[in-house]
Amino acid sequence: MKHRKLVLSTDNIHKVKEIQDILSDLPIEVLSKKEIGLEDIDVVEDGKTLEENSIKKSKALADNIDYMVMADDSGLFVEALGGKPGVYSARYAGKDGDDAANNKKLLKELEKVPFEDRIGSFMTVISLITEEKEIFTIKGECKGHILFEPRGENGFGYDPLFVPEGYDRTFGELDEDTKNRISHRGRALDKMKGLLVQLIEEGLK
Repeated sequence: MKHRKLVLSTDNIHKVKEIQDILSDLPIEVLSKKEIGLEDIDVVEDGKTLEENSIKKSKALADNIDYMVMADDSGLFVEALGGKPGVYSARYAGKDGDDAANNKKLLKELEKVPFEDRIGSFMTVISLITEEKEIFTIKGECKGHILFEPRGENGFGYDPLFVPEGYDRTFGELDEDTKNRISHRGRALDKMKGLLVQLIEEGLK
């Protein structure tokens, strides 16, 4: 029985589905902020780090409810661009969440960079605030290369441009299970899952 609730501080339906799938075997009901009527809470992600933005997003919800709250902030850090787009990944081209424009800008900035130097890392920081308002943060990373043109219809964001280390397909071409297992968010969620199991066990004592 799902006896505890975990609310995700995101409007991204793809992200909600991904997290629900990964945590589906835990006795926790995973909900979007829309499902509990708090979709109007909008957080300005003006932190200088992924961690700052993640905690800011989770705190905005946790201040209004007594459930567990989880938020993440993710970014693509490209070595040849000095770490850009980084913390600005979702709004790299100006408008928040415009994947096509962000991908186009990234390709433009990398057009003269040879494949061997198109190295990047997807990074995620997930923050969890418990019912008792304790804050935990977990990090996840996936290294890979940036292609010269998008491939694949799956995923979102920069997924069609990013080929993870050890694979020859982009996140946009990989099936959901594989991506969830190896992605930055998948790796961070795997660690977070361990933390949630621990918290559940402690709650049963």
